[in-house]
Amino acid sequence: MFSLSVKDSTSHGCRHNRRELDNCPANLRGSGEIPNSSGSSKRKRGSIAGQTDENMSDNSSERNKRPNFSAVGSNGINRNVNIINIKTSGTKKIVIKNQKGEPKLPDDYTDKTWEKLRSAVLAIQKSKPNKYSCEELYQAVENMCNHKMAHTLYQNLRSLTEAHVRANIEQFLAESMDRFLFLKKMNETWQDHCRQMIMIRSIFLYLDRTFVLQNAQILSIWDTGLDLFRQYILQYTLVQTRVVEGLLMLIEKERQGDAVDRTLLKSLLRMLTDLQIYDKAFETKFLLATERLYAAEGQRLMQELEVPEYLAHVDKRISEENERVLHYLDASTKYQLIHNVEKQLLSEHITNILQKGLDSLLEGKRIHDLSLLYSLFGRVKNGHSELCTAFNAYIKKRGRTIVIDPEKDRTMVQELLDFKDAMDNIVITCFNRNEKFSNSLKEAFEHFINQRANKPAELIAKFVDSKLRAGNKEATEEELEKLLDKIMVLFRFIHGKDVFEAFYKKDLAKRLLVGKSASVDAEKSMLSKLKQECGGGFTSKLEGMFKDMELSKDINIAFRQHIANNRKLIPLDMTVNILTMGYWPTYTPMDVTVPEQMLQFQDVFKNFYLNKHIGRKLQWQPTLGHCVLRANFRAGIKELVVSLFQSLVLLLFNSADELGFEYLKAATNIEDGELRRTLQSLACGKARVLNKIPKGRDISESDKFRFNNDFVNKLFRIKINQIQMKETTEEQKATEERVYQDRQYQIDAAIVRIMKMRKTLSHNLLISELYIQLKFPVKPADLKKRIESLIDRDYMERDKETSNQYNYVA
Repeated sequence: MFSLSVKDSTSHGCRHNRRELDNCPANLRGSGEIPNSSGSSKRKRGSIAGQTDENMSDNSSERNKRPNFSAVGSNGINRNVNIINIKTSGTKKIVIKNQKGEPKLPDDYTDKTWEKLRSAVLAIQKSKPNKYSCEELYQAVENMCNHKMAHTLYQNLRSLTEAHVRANIEQFLAESMDRFLFLKKMNETWQDHCRQMIMIRSIFLYLDRTFVLQNAQILSIWDTGLDLFRQYILQYTLVQTRVVEGLLMLIEKERQGDAVDRTLLKSLLRMLTDLQIYDKAFETKFLLATERLYAAEGQRLMQELEVPEYLAHVDKRISEENERVLHYLDASTKYQLIHNVEKQLLSEHITNILQKGLDSLLEGKRIHDLSLLYSLFGRVKNGHSELCTAFNAYIKKRGRTIVIDPEKDRTMVQELLDFKDAMDNIVITCFNRNEKFSNSLKEAFEHFINQRANKPAELIAKFVDSKLRAGNKEATEEELEKLLDKIMVLFRFIHGKDVFEAFYKKDLAKRLLVGKSASVDAEKSMLSKLKQECGGGFTSKLEGMFKDMELSKDINIAFRQHIANNRKLIPLDMTVNILTMGYWPTYTPMDVTVPEQMLQFQDVFKNFYLNKHIGRKLQWQPTLGHCVLRANFRAGIKELVVSLFQSLVLLLFNSADELGFEYLKAATNIEDGELRRTLQSLACGKARVLNKIPKGRDISESDKFRFNNDFVNKLFRIKINQIQMKETTEEQKATEERVYQDRQYQIDAAIVRIMKMRKTLSHNLLISELYIQLKFPVKPADLKKRIESLIDRDYMERDKETSNQYNYVA
C-alpha cells in the first residue's frame, strides 16, 4: 500500500512563530482555529493523507457533493498539490481524478479579516479585552500577506495608529492642569503607547518580517509608532514646549534642594531620546538654563562665602550634576553639562579664588581645602598652571619676609626649615606630588633666599655649628642626621656657597681645637654631604683640618716618647695642635706674655718638631689655646677650665691679691678689647673667681680686681666660658673680605683658563663663559675689573684692531 503526503508550506511558518505569540495577554487568546476558504473553522492545520484508487472510488459520491479541497493548506490558501510518484517493482502512476480549478477566497474575506484585526488593535489601544486569540490574529495577518494584501494591511494599520496617536496628543492641547500633573499624564500616555505598540507588533510580526524587510524605505511597526508620536509632538509645539518646560522646572526644583520624582524625569527624557528630539527640544534649553543658573550663583556666592565654603559648594554641585546624568539625563549630555558647571563656578573665578583664599589656606595649612582646590582646578583649562603660579608667588612673598628682616636673623634658619617642611608636605599631600609644583617650590626658595646677599649663607653655617657643637642635647644622632639633610636642601639654594664655606670653616676650627664637637661621626657626615653636593674641591680644606687633628695626635704621642727617652723635665702637661695654614682660617697674630714654664715647653717642642720636619716654620697662636688650672679656695681645691688669656690673668694673682686693669694689660700684653672680655668672664659671669671693684658689668681702665677666695661651687671642675664677642662688624668684614679675595683669585684663574684655551675671544663671549664656570654670584663690573687687572699684568691684551676683543698672551 502506498501513501501520498501534501506538504503545507505555510503551516510551518505559523509553528515557527509560536514563541512570538506566547507573549500575548490572556484576553487575546482563543481557540486557535484557522479559517479555510469556505469560511468554516472545523479543520486544523496538518498534512492530508493520500488514498488508493479503491478508497477514492468508495468516496466518489461524497466528493461530488462538495468542492475538492484536498490541495488546500490548513490556512485556507489555495496551493497546487505536488504529486509524488512512488515507484515499485512495476511502473504505476497515481492520478487524482476529477481535480477542478484553484479554489478562491470569498469576496468579503479581506474586509472581514481587516475588521477582525482592526477591532483587535482598537481593543489594545483602549486597553480592553479582545475576543480573538493572538494566534488567530497572527494567522490572519499571515494570510493577508500571502495574498498580496500586505501594503493595504500596512497602510490601514498606520492610519489606525496615526488616528490614535493624534487623539492622544490633541488631548493635551486643551489641558489646563499644572505642570507636574501634565508631565505625569504625558508619561502615562507615552508608556501606554509603547506597551500598545509592542502588543500590536506581536500580532503583525509576520508583516514586519516579510513586507517591511523587503521594502527598505518603509518603517517597521515599532518605528512607525515612534515616528507618528514624534510627528505630532513636533506638530503641536505647545505640547512639546510644556513637556520641556515642565522637565526644566523639576530639575530646577531639585537643584534648589527639593525632592522630585526622578523616575518621571527619567521616563520622559527617555521618551525624548527615543523620539530623537532630545538634543534639539530639550538639551539645548537645559544647557542654557544651567549656564545662566551657575553664572548667577557663582557671582553671588563668591561675594558671600569664604573660599573653603565656596570650594565645598562647587564640589557638591559637580557631584549633583553627575548624579543627574546617572539617574535620568542622557549620557551624551554629561560632558557639556559638567563643562558648563566648571566654567561658570571655577574658570570664571580662578583669579578671585586664588587672590581671596590661597594665602590663608597655605598659612593655615588647610590640607583638606588645598587638596580640594587642587582637585577642582585640575578639572579646568590652565587651572593647575594658575595655581602653581600663585603658589610660587606666595612662597616668594612669605620667604622674603623671613630672610630680609634683620630682627629675624636668630630664628631665620629654623623658620626656613619649618617653612620648607610645610610647603613640601602640601606638595606631597595636597598637590599629588606634582613635579611642576615641586620645581616651582625649589625655584621660589632659590629666588627669595638670595634676595639678601651672603647673610643666609652665613646664618646657615652658624646654625650647623649650633647643632654640631657639644652640649646640643636636643636631638638623637638619627634626628641630627635628618636635620643635616634638611639643612643641605637650604644649602643647595644659596648662591654664595663660598660664604658658607668660610663661616663653616671658622666654626669648625673652634669645635675641633677646643674639643666642642658633639660627634665626630656627625662632623664627618656633614663633610660627606658637602663633598657630595659641591665636589672635592669645596671640601679639600675642611678635610685637611681633620687630617691635621689626626696627625697632631700622633705628633704628641711621639713628643711624649721623646721626652721620656731623653729624661727631660717639662713642668707642664701640654698638647700641641699642628695646623696647616692653607687649611685653617686666618688668625690675627698676637704676641702675649706667657709664663716661663710655657716658654720652656714651646722651645723644647719647637726643636723636636723642626728636627723631624726640616724647612717648616712654626708660629704659635695663643688665641686658640685653653688650659686647666688648679685653684685653692677656702671651700677647697677646684679645677678651672679656661682659655689661655684667662689663664694668663689668673696666674698673676699668685703674686698679689689685688691688681688693676692697667697692670693686667701691661703684664699680659693682651689686646684691650680681648682683655676686657676676659675680665668680664672672670668677674661678671656665673663663676666669679675674681671680684671687680667697683661692681658693675662694664670694664674700665680704673677698675681693680681681687681674687675671690670665698668662691663656692658644687662642681669640682668648672668651665668658665670666655665671653664671645658677638660677631663684630670687623670680624664679619674680615671673613667677607677673605671670601671676596678668594673670589678674585677664582675669577682670575677662570679668565686665564678660558683665554688660554680660546686664545682670542670677544668681551661678551668671555663674560658668558665666566658666568657658566663661576659658582658664585658676580657682577659684570667686577668681572671687568679683573679683566683689566690681568691686562695690566700682561696675562692678556686687547686686540689692536678690535677693542672689544681680547688675545691671550703666552
